[in-house]
Amino acid sequence: MFFKNNKVVRTEDLKLSDYDNIWTKFCFLDETGNLSDPKDPFFTVGILKMSQPYYLQSRIMYERNKRNFHDEMKFNQLTKHNIEFAKFAIGALFDTKSINFYSYTTKKDSDYFKLHFNSDQWNAYEKITLKLLGVALAEKEILVLIADHVTVPKEIKFEVNTRKNFNLSKKRLALVGVCRFDSRSNDLLQVVDLLIGAITYDLKLSQKIVSGSTYKIELVDFLKKNLGVNKLSDGFRNRNFNIFVEKGS
Repeated sequence: MFFKNNKVVRTEDLKLSDYDNIWTKFCFLDETGNLSDPKDPFFTVGILKMSQPYYLQSRIMYERNKRNFHDEMKFNQLTKHNIEFAKFAIGALFDTKSINFYSYTTKKDSDYFKLHFNSDQWNAYEKITLKLLGVALAEKEILVLIADHVTVPKEIKFEVNTRKNFNLSKKRLALVGVCRFDSRSNDLLQVVDLLIGAITYDLKLSQKIVSGSTYKIELVDFLKKNLGVNKLSDGFRNRNFNIFVEKGS
């Protein structure tokens, strides 16, 4: 809910004096797959939305200190030394209340990708981000977007464009701000990396693009077990997860 106490007030009628009643959700965004690499067929963007990031963040931080584990969690760097902590982080996510996850996977050689994104990686990144924000946004919410840092050309204004275009499309203040951080400094961005990495890897396995890494498969299977599914290639949706996989050639 946008307003915790007053459900009647319209979003468009928001006043500064209503600050104590505003319900704001934090969104953590990451992407996987190099759009400019022809050997990497998939590109996935994911958003983890929550109202109180502190609960999951503090649990992961407590476990880091307890285990003396201070490495970055990255799906592409899974080994026997970090797989158990990665599984802990995913398990902690499923134990956390009031979270939502959204992802969008596109195939770079598909007709849809070429038609809608003009094979432009930065155009695709911005448009997919806007798509996911549109799905994530509830009728009376305001979002804050925290994204993984990506090195972009000087003319690309991701933060400015995303905020401006999203608010224009919703005709209200729907996205209050966008900021990018190095994912090494943020555990919740790292959790998103694990999720979208597992989703994309399962797609690659289904199409025999990869032979299979033991520890990556272990995390993929752990995620599927928690979701209660046998595969992710067809996408998945329940109350808290919305995994969209683009169809078509």
